[in-house]
Amino acid sequence: MSGLQVFWFAVIGVLFSGFFFLEGFDYGVGISTLFLTKDEREMDQAISSIGPFWDGNEVWLLTAGGAMFASFPYWYASLFSGYYIVLLLILVGLIFRGVSFEFRHRAISERGHKFWGNVLGYSSLFVPFMLGLMFTSFIQGMPMDAHGNIYGHFFDYVNLLSVVGGVAVLLLSWLHGLNYLALKVDGPLRERARDWAKKLYFVLYAGEVVFAVLVFIFTDFFKVHAVSTLIHLILIVGFSVLAHYGVMKGKEMLAFISSGLTFVALVGFIFQGIFPRVMIARDAANSILIKNASSTSYTLTAMTIVALCILPFVLVYIGWTYFIFRKRIAK
Repeated sequence: MSGLQVFWFAVIGVLFSGFFFLEGFDYGVGISTLFLTKDEREMDQAISSIGPFWDGNEVWLLTAGGAMFASFPYWYASLFSGYYIVLLLILVGLIFRGVSFEFRHRAISERGHKFWGNVLGYSSLFVPFMLGLMFTSFIQGMPMDAHGNIYGHFFDYVNLLSVVGGVAVLLLSWLHGLNYLALKVDGPLRERARDWAKKLYFVLYAGEVVFAVLVFIFTDFFKVHAVSTLIHLILIVGFSVLAHYGVMKGKEMLAFISSGLTFVALVGFIFQGIFPRVMIARDAANSILIKNASSTSYTLTAMTIVALCILPFVLVYIGWTYFIFRKRIAK
């Protein structure tokens, strides 16, 4: 296993971390439109807070998938074929969510306005749940042959750990969105977001305990990486507590950054747990390893040069966008 292979494995983890950090609050704001907003003006206020960012944030997911395809084609082929139906459902959810912004804005009737608002809310709820379900099902080990073909049945994908993982990602997204609303909007919606977050963090703590227990039972993470697994679980809980503290003390930026770092710690937890594998098979002999799944050294070298040349411009652009739209949005 070469340094470039490990580097690109880490890069894909960073890309997924960036996606969940940024798109996570988008989903949370969308979920909040179902439960938090009292009228159309408040819904407009919530949607306006993510209006300049949501489509750019989704690019992180596309980039992660593209980087996986180019650097680890064997991983990409196994994951995307084995999880074809799950990923198709995620794609459908993303499509409905994407068009709901414009269709709601263009709706000429109150009924149409409300319908597309509900589409936004429910698709924002559905997508993070399905992403969480996917990531926490494949860390258990899937029925897979020596060629990387997955032949799982329904309960290989939908089981106790994967459902808890889906709910956990959904809840983290919602809390991240509530923290973002408290940071970004003004008026009653801001206070309501803070009040909901204060209560939901206690639900999150219970979920994190259940998740840790199920990981111990259904995965080999504690067997192969006991120390780093424990460290990442501590980080997940620690960032959650820090975010909760920020909510309680009215430190909105602290709460938002900490809830985003909870996602980063969760992605780190998954990637350190599967290392040095990229896909875990029920039969350990059929697991796909980093060293066997990657592209050639020449390809990885060329990708590294291109990525290092482009990355600074991308980061500057993202930072500039958030700086330009930094002001609070009033009702």
